[in-house]
Amino acid sequence: MLLAKKRGYDMKNTYIKIYGVIYILALLFIYFFTSISMIGFIIMTLIGIASFVIIGLYYYKMKTIEIERNEYKDKAKLIATAYLQETKKTAVNSSCADSNKIKDMINEKMTEKNVGNEFVPTASDITLKDIAGFKEVKDELYEIIDFLKSPTKYHDMGATIPHGVLFEGPPGTGKTLLARAVAGEAGVKFLYTSGSEFVEKFVGVGAERVRKLFDSARENKKPCIIFIDEIDAIGGARNNSGNNKEGEHTLNQLLVEMDGFSKDNNYIVIAATNRKDMLDSALLRPGRFDRHIYVGLPDYEERIDVLKLHAKNKKIDNLDFESIAKKTQGFSNAELASLMNEAALLAVRFHQNSINNSLIDEAVDRVLMGPSKSGRRYSERERKIVAYHEAGHAVAGLVLENAKKVEKVTIIPRGEAGGYNLMMPKEETFFPTKCSIHDEIVGLLAGRGAEELIFDDVTAGASNDIEKATFLARKYIGSFGMSEIGLMKIDAQASQETQKRVDDEVNKLLQQCHQEALNILKENQFLLKTIAEALLQKETLLSKDIEKLYTNVIETA
Repeated sequence: MLLAKKRGYDMKNTYIKIYGVIYILALLFIYFFTSISMIGFIIMTLIGIASFVIIGLYYYKMKTIEIERNEYKDKAKLIATAYLQETKKTAVNSSCADSNKIKDMINEKMTEKNVGNEFVPTASDITLKDIAGFKEVKDELYEIIDFLKSPTKYHDMGATIPHGVLFEGPPGTGKTLLARAVAGEAGVKFLYTSGSEFVEKFVGVGAERVRKLFDSARENKKPCIIFIDEIDAIGGARNNSGNNKEGEHTLNQLLVEMDGFSKDNNYIVIAATNRKDMLDSALLRPGRFDRHIYVGLPDYEERIDVLKLHAKNKKIDNLDFESIAKKTQGFSNAELASLMNEAALLAVRFHQNSINNSLIDEAVDRVLMGPSKSGRRYSERERKIVAYHEAGHAVAGLVLENAKKVEKVTIIPRGEAGGYNLMMPKEETFFPTKCSIHDEIVGLLAGRGAEELIFDDVTAGASNDIEKATFLARKYIGSFGMSEIGLMKIDAQASQETQKRVDDEVNKLLQQCHQEALNILKENQFLLKTIAEALLQKETLLSKDIEKLYTNVIETA
């Protein structure tokens, strides 16, 4: 391109020379063959010389500017090719100053020193003894801590230190808190970071940060713990598309650092994730993450311990922790902590001297459904519809053997719900049965059934119930193999014919459960009316109130 431009400039120089020759010949012709005076001839000569100089300077200036512009573009393209693979189009059209700025930014990211923060525990930091529950998890962690403190007895037995420990489980169960407790007890160097700190758009930056993190762990030649929170940000499964080169380079570097060619590692990697299914299989194999520890939701006994732990620094008034634990099945550790904090805030708001059971009940509702909307007013008909809707759920819970037990029912609106029915399993189980899922679907559809039975009309208030019932029905048929379709896992890869059959089976199951709910309500219409009228009068009923109404109805019958 530069050669073509040069030829263009040479042509322009030739035109200027031709113009000068023609002008000189014209002056000679005028001087010898015309009668012009000497003064006129001199003036014309000066004008010609001046115009020749001006034209020459103009073309020279234009030539210089054009050359600089083309050199400037070529430099920008070279910089973009060398430093910005993924932003090439932007760099080509950018100015030289912008390209240099991007280049400096990449160099700055590549030379960052602080990758991962060192945690220095103090006397006030928590230890594993300060965490309620998690007996099996803590036993595993105590073994690792003991290995770090006294490696000789393990080496004598021929054991090697685990390379990695992966915490997996739902959000809010205390995975990060457990890692912090390990730091408080281990007495070794503890580096902590998160997966998002390695995510960059520039290829190579994330891998360089991984190298520096592990280099920092090797510095003092002593045992060290590295904690990576939300590791799924960098440890996601690789695919064949090649669209995320930076992510793959970062993951590859992490794989090498955890169990590569070098075997002189003296560190343990502890990581936490909510989505183990998203992680790459090479990361999960033994030799990298040797221990996979599931940190699940607390059971009944653990919930009691967690509640007592968070009540230690609060003023309480004869709280029934056993009853609270029954009402909070499915709560995570974070939700239980939030529950006790909400109760303390409510005690201050209502000028109470301590936290009592009524404040705990309100706190449970706030954690699950949000604050009550006392300013929201129903019409009398809407209020009656809500009362019968919630009473329908309660009746199904009382009558069905495998249905969940009604702990509380209210018609006070919370969040987007017009009413609220807290139903918990009669006993905690590890997995649901076919009968329990079926009865749960019947209980969910009983609210809509009560509307149809009493008012011969339906409202949009059952939308959340229908959503939950549909989800359970799809699990019942497509995941648990409890329908006539058979023992087949049905997912997105199933054929359209199979998907249609599943949809038909789901609809059939929902219709059967809906009809069963209607039949139950018709047979227990007096109980339905009794609970609904009590709700209209008191607005909120607890389990003991509902059981008393049920007993009275049975005795009357």
